[in-house]
Amino acid sequence: MSTEQQPAPEEHVDWRRVHKVTPVLNAWKVIVALFAVLIWQNTQLLAEVWEDRDTVNWTLVLLIGGGAVLLLLLVLTVYSVLSWRMMRYAVGRDAVFLHSGILFRQQRHARLNRIQAVDVVQPLLARLFGLAQLKIETAGGTGSSVVLAFLKEEEAQRLRREVLDRAADRGTTTTPAPPSGGQQAPAGAPAVTPPRPDGERELLTVPTGRLVGSLMLSGSMIALVLVLVGLLVAAIAAESFAPLAGALPGFIGWGTYLWGRFTGGFNFRAAISADGIRLRYGLLEQRTQTVPPGRIHTVGLKQPLLWRRRGWWRVEVNVAGYGGLENQMESTTGTVLLPVGSRGDALTALWLVLPDLGVPGPQAVIDAALEGSGDAAGFATSPRSARWLDPLSWRRNGIQLTESAVLMRTGRFNRALAIVPHERTQSLALSQGPLERRVGIANVVAATVGGSVATTAHHLEQMTALAILGEASERSRAARHRESPEEWMRRVGLVGRVDQQPGADVPPPPVGGPVHVAPTGSPVQAPPVGQPVQGPPTGVPVPAPPTGAPVQAPPAGPPVQAAPPAGAPPSPPPPATAPRDDVLPPPEPPAPRDDVLPPPAGPPVQGPPTGR
Repeated sequence: MSTEQQPAPEEHVDWRRVHKVTPVLNAWKVIVALFAVLIWQNTQLLAEVWEDRDTVNWTLVLLIGGGAVLLLLLVLTVYSVLSWRMMRYAVGRDAVFLHSGILFRQQRHARLNRIQAVDVVQPLLARLFGLAQLKIETAGGTGSSVVLAFLKEEEAQRLRREVLDRAADRGTTTTPAPPSGGQQAPAGAPAVTPPRPDGERELLTVPTGRLVGSLMLSGSMIALVLVLVGLLVAAIAAESFAPLAGALPGFIGWGTYLWGRFTGGFNFRAAISADGIRLRYGLLEQRTQTVPPGRIHTVGLKQPLLWRRRGWWRVEVNVAGYGGLENQMESTTGTVLLPVGSRGDALTALWLVLPDLGVPGPQAVIDAALEGSGDAAGFATSPRSARWLDPLSWRRNGIQLTESAVLMRTGRFNRALAIVPHERTQSLALSQGPLERRVGIANVVAATVGGSVATTAHHLEQMTALAILGEASERSRAARHRESPEEWMRRVGLVGRVDQQPGADVPPPPVGGPVHVAPTGSPVQAPPVGQPVQGPPTGVPVPAPPTGAPVQAPPAGPPVQAAPPAGAPPSPPPPATAPRDDVLPPPEPPAPRDDVLPPPAGPPVQGPPTGR
C-alpha cells in the first residue's frame, strides 16, 4: 500500500463517493471533544455566572453562546461538505484507490496482491443510519489500512466481495453501485457481470453464558477482584478513599480490557465461505471479518488453569496486517478465531487453517500437544538440566516437526500450543542466554508476522535444537510447493470453484502412464535409464535386415548375430563402413539382475522395417 502524492494509474475505473451522512458521522467525535475542552477550560467562568444568575442578562448570554455554536457548526458543515466532495474511491484491476483531503491531498493505493483481510465494521451511530465502513488490511505496519467510510451496508458487503474476488484473481467483477448524482460510468470501463452468490457454511458459535463464564474464570478477572478487595481493606483501615482514588486509572484500563474481551466474543459466529473464514461478532459495534486461510501465519491454542475443568480452549491467530493495529480493542479481538469453546470447537477452528497435520496418527499427536508432557508422540522436550532454569514447566516444553507444520507447546498451568505451517515460516533461529549456554540448552524461534501467539520452543538440548533447526528449514523450503488451504477447501468441497476457466488446474500425467508413439519423421527416444532390454534367447535364429536399411545396435544385452536361413550357404560378412555421426552409440549394458527371469522362447525377432 502506497501513499505517494501521485495520480492514479491510467486505467478505466469507476470513481464513486461515500454516503452523504459521512461528514456527520466523522465529525461528531470532534464536536463532542471540542465542547468538552471548552467547558473544562471555562469551568471557573461558568461557576461565577451561575453564582450571579439572578443578575445576569440570560438573553444576551444565550445570544452570544448560540451565535458561537451556530458559527462553529456552520464552519464544520462547510468543511465537511468540501471534504465529502473531495473524497472518492475506486476498485481497479490491481489496487483499491482512495483520494481525500482539501488543503493536504492524500492518495492511498492498496494493492490487491498485498491485501490480507477485509472487514465490514458498523459502529453504533452508523447502525442507526444503516451504514457501515469497509476496512482493508494490507501487509504493512501501523496506518497501512484503507478505510472506506461510510457506505450503505448492502454496498459495503458487495464491495467486500468484489475486492476479495479481484484479490484472489477469480476473474469476476460485480455490478457497481450507481454513482451519486446520477453520474454514469466512464466510457471504455470494463464489462461487469452480475454479483455471485455469497454462500456460507456456519461452523462455530459462542453462547453468551459460556462467554461470561470464561471471563469470570479468567486470570484477569480474578486478579482484578483480589486487587479491589485489597484496596477496600486498605481504605477501611486508613479511613480514607485515597487508595481507591489512586488506583482508579488502573481500574479503568482493566475494565476496558475485559469489556473488549466481552464485546469481541458477543454473538460470535465463524463460517467458511468462498472468500475464506468469515467471523462475525460485536455488541455495540458489529464487525464482519473475512480472513483467507492462506493469510494466517500462526495458530495458537490456549487453556488457562481454571478452564481445565470445563474443557474450554481459546484459539488465536497471527495474521499479516493485524500485528500493528492502531486500536487496542481491535488488537484484542481482531486476531481471535474462537473466544472460548470446547476442545472439539478448538480443533474445528484449527482444521479451518491447517486441515492436515502431516502425521499418520494425528489423534495421538493432538493429545500430546494439548495435554501431554514428556516425549510422548515424538515430541522433543527439555533435558533434566533445564529444571534449574524452568522448574515448573520443563517437562511440558516440547517441539515436534510434522510434514505440514511445527508444533511448539509450553505452560504447566496455563497450557499453550503454537502451530506454524512450514510454508508460513519466515525464518528460524537459535537463542541462548549465558545461563542456558552453561547448562547446554537453547531455544528454537520460528519468526512469523507479529501477533499474540508466541512461536518459541524453550530449553531444548543444544544439539537437538540445531538438528531441528536444519530439518525445519528443509521442510519449510519443500512445503512451499504444496497446495494452499484455499485449494484444499475447494478440493474437499467446502467451497466451490468460482468461474473456473476451461483447462485450468489440469493435473500432470501420472508417473508410469502410457507412452505415445512419435509421429513419422520424429527422432526415436531411447528407453529410460535402468530399464533393461533383454536379447533373444540363445539358439533362436534371427533373420538379417533388408538390404539398404541401417541397423541400429540393440540398447542393451549381448550382440545378436543374424542366422542364415535353413539350407542356404552362409552369407559373407558385410563390408566395413566408416563411422556415422548421426548414429548414437549404444548405452552401457546394465548389470546382471537376479530378479529378472529370462524371456520365454518365441518367434524370431524381426529387424526394423525399410526406411526407419
